[in-house]
Amino acid sequence: MVRVPVNRIIPFSSVDGPGSRTAVFLQGCNLNCWYCHNPETRNSCVHCGACVAVCETGALHWTESLNEDGSRKVGYDHTKCVFCDSCIETCANGSSPRIRQMNAKEVYEEIARQLPFIRGVTVSGGECMLWPQFLEELLGLCKKNGLHTLIDSNGTVDFSRFPQLMEVTDGVMLDVKAIREEEHKKMTSSSNQMVLQNLRWLLAQKKLEEVRTVIVPGLFDLEETVETVAGILSVQENRDGAYKPIYKLIAYREQGVRKEYRLFQPPNAGRMEKLADLANKAGAENVQIV
Repeated sequence: MVRVPVNRIIPFSSVDGPGSRTAVFLQGCNLNCWYCHNPETRNSCVHCGACVAVCETGALHWTESLNEDGSRKVGYDHTKCVFCDSCIETCANGSSPRIRQMNAKEVYEEIARQLPFIRGVTVSGGECMLWPQFLEELLGLCKKNGLHTLIDSNGTVDFSRFPQLMEVTDGVMLDVKAIREEEHKKMTSSSNQMVLQNLRWLLAQKKLEEVRTVIVPGLFDLEETVETVAGILSVQENRDGAYKPIYKLIAYREQGVRKEYRLFQPPNAGRMEKLADLANKAGAENVQIV
């Protein structure tokens, strides 16, 4: 089984899909979103050791293992960690040293501790689709044990290339950040063409659990993005009135966002309501404001 960097496993979550779920967050992302609320999940640890000096519980420590250049590696003992976040606040690399290299069986063993008190499992990131083999192995184990399975993704990896993974995945929670490519590139450093391709493909396969757009006034054309996405989700587009993926409009909040990007103001309730009304008029029938 392939081993992947696991940032955190949250035993019980009510915000990562329907019902009570376990949420698994992997480390590493291929985007650099300005308003990322978990910027410490973007990069890999460079073993600079700044975090070791501020860890009061000894969860972070120097090991005898060496990097290719002969320098020592930082180790992590999750049993001693109290999640005070001192290490993340200290890290200048947009990373987290609190990483465990785990395979699907090891992750599932932790998930199984919550049975029968959870309905399902959601795997997120970072960007979890950077490890499709791991996802196929883990979600396969979850499905065998009766758990509902979701993938939380930025949509930059082609889902159609992984049919076996899709067989063990009940749905995808897909981010659509901006409809105009130039705006998407500005705020994420990447094109949105694959994102929009995945949006239509997942919709056609009835594997689209929900679409999410973070509403950041002044960063991109909110109305155009919401109206276009809602049109794609419309009954006329997906041709199945019984299948109604959620379109979730998420108000920007500055909590967790890097200081240099806290220049935006959260939208007020009236703006959110107007955008939801616009989405409804464009054909989306399951619009939610968060």
